[in-house]
Amino acid sequence: MKTKKFLLTMLSLFLLLSTVLFGCSSSSTSESKGSEKQVTLDIFQFKVEFKDQFEQVAKQYENQNPGVKINITTVGGGEDYGVALKSKFASGEEPAIFNVGGPQDVADWEAKLADLSDTKAAAQALEGTLDGVKKNGQILGLPYNQEGYGLIYNKKIFAKAGINPENIKTYSDLENAVKKLDANKSSLGIDAVFAFPAKETWVTGLHLSNVFLAPEFNSNVVNAFNAKTVEFKYGNAMKKLVDLQNKYSVQPTVSLDYSKQVEELFSTGKVAMIQQGNWVYNSIADIDPELAEKNIGLLPIPVEGFKEDSIPVGVPMYWAVNKNKDQKVVAEAKKFLDWLYTSDEGKDIVLNKFKFIPAYKGYDSSKISDPLSKEIYNYAQNGKTIGWVFMGYPTGWGMDKLGVNIQKYVSNKMTWDQLIADSKKAWEEARNK
Repeated sequence: MKTKKFLLTMLSLFLLLSTVLFGCSSSSTSESKGSEKQVTLDIFQFKVEFKDQFEQVAKQYENQNPGVKINITTVGGGEDYGVALKSKFASGEEPAIFNVGGPQDVADWEAKLADLSDTKAAAQALEGTLDGVKKNGQILGLPYNQEGYGLIYNKKIFAKAGINPENIKTYSDLENAVKKLDANKSSLGIDAVFAFPAKETWVTGLHLSNVFLAPEFNSNVVNAFNAKTVEFKYGNAMKKLVDLQNKYSVQPTVSLDYSKQVEELFSTGKVAMIQQGNWVYNSIADIDPELAEKNIGLLPIPVEGFKEDSIPVGVPMYWAVNKNKDQKVVAEAKKFLDWLYTSDEGKDIVLNKFKFIPAYKGYDSSKISDPLSKEIYNYAQNGKTIGWVFMGYPTGWGMDKLGVNIQKYVSNKMTWDQLIADSKKAWEEARNK
């Protein structure tokens, strides 16, 4: 009897232990499967102009892909994206998808960049758009879009002043138009001709400078990246544009940021012109849809002695994928970017929600919807463009050195000659480290 009881007791213990172990195993397996199904894409991106639209599209993708969660952090506008990105990585919370700007960023972030050569988007990228992110046979970024910039003007104000924008073909023509607008500020109901955002060193130190530095690098970003020196061959022409915008702007220009320039001043008709690009369309449309749809145009930033009828057109930023993330995350990141730029649904989003000028094949260009993008597309079609080289500047040089020097210049704390000498020296020091 004792033996029988002992056997029954042992059998009961065995069954109980098996149940516990099996239950734990099942629970563990279930939890593992659950975690495997959920892939989180943390995106850290710079483009504030389409923040809301991008977040909506992320929700749309999540609904179609229940196992994917997308978290978007947007840093830009008045904040330095490059500095914020470094802080983000330093915090240990590395994003799955982030932005790089070209060869200098590729060099700085190479240890983090996944090869995107196997993506559908890379295969569809327009000729030349990947040049800034190719290295050692790999493609380390995918272009956002194409963008262009110049002097955006209010057609109603120009018409009221009796100025035909088609007759503005040179710097001299532009200067005469500006003086006429300034002389009639009261009757035109404007505070000033320009809103020159000297606070935004990306507007001055990157975009404005690019127009005047691109010629000496043959409009090639790789040439700029490899250059040991910068000469400012068109420095006098650049000075004229800085002086013109600063003199006839709402003051003080060092206090004007993107929001004040685009939203508070231009979109409300308080100034006639701003130096910006097609990315401002959504911001203007949110405030005054009629102005955005019917009454804005784009003038070139004239470079005396080079091109006075052309605008800079290029790729503003590239999507990069963090190769150090889990491979399922890397794969999903590629899948998301492919969907965004190569699926029919994604193409519609790119054209109609983001208002982008596509940097990829397979788009119907006649469906480019906003007037600024159409003008830029026409400039490109007619060959009246200047390349984007500012992503080949030494790290931080455009914003932290040249842009800051321009702030000092417009504040009378530095002469133009000092600005040129100091900026040249900083470039050389950065290249010879």
